[in-house]
Amino acid sequence: MADSPGTDARSPLRRRLLLFVPLVLFLALAALFYGRLFSGDPSRLPSALIGRPAPTLDLPPLEGLARDGVAVPGLPAGAVGRGEVTVLNVFASWCVPCRDEHPHLVELSRMPGFRLVGLNYKDDAGNARRFLGTFGNPYAAVGVDANGRAAIEWGVYGVPETFVIGRDGRIAYKYIGPIDAEGLRNRLLPEIAKAIAAPATPAGG
Repeated sequence: MADSPGTDARSPLRRRLLLFVPLVLFLALAALFYGRLFSGDPSRLPSALIGRPAPTLDLPPLEGLARDGVAVPGLPAGAVGRGEVTVLNVFASWCVPCRDEHPHLVELSRMPGFRLVGLNYKDDAGNARRFLGTFGNPYAAVGVDANGRAAIEWGVYGVPETFVIGRDGRIAYKYIGPIDAEGLRNRLLPEIAKAIAAPATPAGG
């Protein structure tokens, strides 16, 4: 029995629609993946370094940077995990989100019980000094990571990022993205408090 004229007319259209099915499925899966990865709290992205000894830092200071008339030191070997909780913030003057989070870092620097230090990532020294001069310097020390090698060793995805290092020298927490008021209050500060309360078991133990 021959197909009706209507069926013949619909067949090319049906074939064209079927060609789009794989593309639609791909876009749907991509949207799902993107939503799972970037929605919600970006600070909860996993890090392979959590619970492990912090990678060794040996970074020079930001030349010409002073705080209360005293030169701000860099981050030599042993600068973190030496019996005190350290909060390491990765920043750059060219990073727009770093400007958004900076007031919260200034607020954080006024709190007791830990040391806040900065890792200046792939930045121009003059621009970095002007950035801290304009917005305030919350850091007790600033190490210059001119080629980004230290950031790679720390598993940095992008700027800004913030790490909590326990007194035992292990990375206790990683906050990805700019710190906001909610993130500071409900995520970062509780993790800092936990690190302060934890026993200082040496990282090699």
